[in-house]
Amino acid sequence: MSQYWSPAVRELTPYVPGEQPRERVIKLNTNENPYPPAPGVSEALRDYAIDHLRLYPDPTSMALRVALADTYGVSVEETFVGNGSDEVLAFAFQAFFCHDAPLDVPTVTYSFYPVYANLYGVTLRKHPLNAMWEVDIDALAKASERSGVIFANPNAPTGHAHPLEAIESLLERVTDRVVLVDEAYVDFGAESAVSLISRYPNLLVTGTFSKSRSLAGLRLGYAIGSKELIDGLQRVKDSFNSYPVDSLASLVGIAALKDKAHFNACRDNVITTRERTRQRLETLGFEVLPSKANFVLAQHPEFDGAQLFAGLRERGILVRYFNTDTLSNFLRITIGTDNEMDSLIEALEALCR
Repeated sequence: MSQYWSPAVRELTPYVPGEQPRERVIKLNTNENPYPPAPGVSEALRDYAIDHLRLYPDPTSMALRVALADTYGVSVEETFVGNGSDEVLAFAFQAFFCHDAPLDVPTVTYSFYPVYANLYGVTLRKHPLNAMWEVDIDALAKASERSGVIFANPNAPTGHAHPLEAIESLLERVTDRVVLVDEAYVDFGAESAVSLISRYPNLLVTGTFSKSRSLAGLRLGYAIGSKELIDGLQRVKDSFNSYPVDSLASLVGIAALKDKAHFNACRDNVITTRERTRQRLETLGFEVLPSKANFVLAQHPEFDGAQLFAGLRERGILVRYFNTDTLSNFLRITIGTDNEMDSLIEALEALCR
């Protein structure tokens, strides 16, 4: 521990990302899309004039926000973009949740939330999942004195997604603070809450280009909400970094948004493979939680999760093992191509004899 660190840094427990191996493996550990980006992305990269790199990008990212507004049927004033959804979430913590009152979150959810809470001095009030491994909407709604509510829908790493009616029931009861719905995985079978922002000015929906748009290597995220909330995010952004989205990323993001046919085909392939994988895992005796994401969370009643993780690693297949009290026996498995999932099942068949 460095003597030069601030007290806040000494107390941090940083977020631990999934392993990014240098050797060639079947990579099913970080929820990346197994399919390439839209063909228009290649064209945007090919046609980009390198001389543009000497100039700063548009600090408002207006062209990308217009494309985003077009895609989701909102006004451009209701959109915000940043360097990955993690940055957008960080700005939201600073803009809306740095109050004396606690922030309500599920106990099991995206593990970056507690990291940001520690970094920005936000107290978390954690609510256990219900018996079905679902985010307890009623518990989030009933909590008194709060700085806000944040949860992922579909939830990470469990994969369950609440329908729009459940989200609206929460918004009807939490009216005085921001409700942030993190929709990183919403495109894989869940319902987006974007349609509710016109009726609930305290709703902020965040999303990413990393999953369903196959652009994890680019780092693009967004938020959609009322103009008041977007203005709050802009204030934080412009106090931190006026240019979080570079000009090349903006062009690529626009190209990805425009190709709806490619988006739909890749999404549908992931969903089909997910359901096929779920059935095959259950045939092997795994308990697989229902998922509306591009991953499944599974455990085997007769085999230790850590040993299965290690056995798969030895066979060149990476999955995610969290090694926490709640998830000690579970593996989170990203949905890859059919061939990759065939290899996974074959390896598990050998390990689960």
